[in-house]
Amino acid sequence: SSRLQGFTTPTAAPGRHRPSSAMLSGLFSSGASVDISLDAEATRKTAPLGRDKQGDKAYIFTDGEDVAGSAIVSLKPGKKIDHQGIKVELIGQIDMIYDRSSSYDFFTISKDLEPPGPLTESKQFKWKFGSVDKSCETYAGINCRVRFFVRLTVVRNYASNVVKELDFVVQNLGIPPELNNPIKMEVGIEDCLHIEFEYNQSKYHLKDVVVGKVYFLLVRIRIKHMELDIIRREITGQGQSQVTENETLTKFEIMDGIPVKTESIPVRLYLSGFDCGPTYNNVQNKLSVKYFLNLVLVDEEDRRYFKQQEIFLWRKKIG
Repeated sequence: SSRLQGFTTPTAAPGRHRPSSAMLSGLFSSGASVDISLDAEATRKTAPLGRDKQGDKAYIFTDGEDVAGSAIVSLKPGKKIDHQGIKVELIGQIDMIYDRSSSYDFFTISKDLEPPGPLTESKQFKWKFGSVDKSCETYAGINCRVRFFVRLTVVRNYASNVVKELDFVVQNLGIPPELNNPIKMEVGIEDCLHIEFEYNQSKYHLKDVVVGKVYFLLVRIRIKHMELDIIRREITGQGQSQVTENETLTKFEIMDGIPVKTESIPVRLYLSGFDCGPTYNNVQNKLSVKYFLNLVLVDEEDRRYFKQQEIFLWRKKIG
């Protein structure tokens, strides 16, 4: 039997993220303002942009969909501005939250809306990026976030450029696994504790149910309770600068009291109640996100024994 390790619950770093990039309309001294919006049908779903699920929401787009909208440069009556061009860009970006200098644009496409020259009245522009490649998803983590946004820029010669950004969310459907083997393991401490646990499958969609059983084959430790945790592991960077953060999304008690030999404890854990996302593997060589089921036993002296098992999560439904 493999030896269970003593356990201390990792404490997750507090979720921090920069404010939404939907900045206030850019104002500049000539008495003009800019704004940008996305075309979205009334039925298009929205999702939170950051870690706060009650925070700013944005429209969801998927891989290969068009992204279109409007841009407005508004002038006060009688005013005019000189500019070096007006453009709109669609950008995919990975930010390391604690190091602003390491933002990396992995995707940029640009369209010119207006050639250089004077603008003497307010003007509205329609823009469209067709069949946009969005194979990564939006992600808001502890150390890293993946953003998709459109940026409107009025380029100016002697004054600062005027910029307005508007984020949107990317979600993509996963491919249902062809093989989905159950997980079965025996673990224990020699002559003290021997348990066998099984989960019905190793790959789950985000609204799935983890169904399983824990069998007690030998119990010579006074166990007072048992819980099943879901842990998200975020791995950012590479090599020497790689950072790993573990975040416990839930602790679900599955047994309270002392088990007896040959007892079988059922497990049923609904994933839909928790902040799970898909498993990500090496996004742009900068980010991986893994999920683990962590079986924890606590004895009467508050010693903790645990066994972690990685599971693969995938998105069955948008939104």
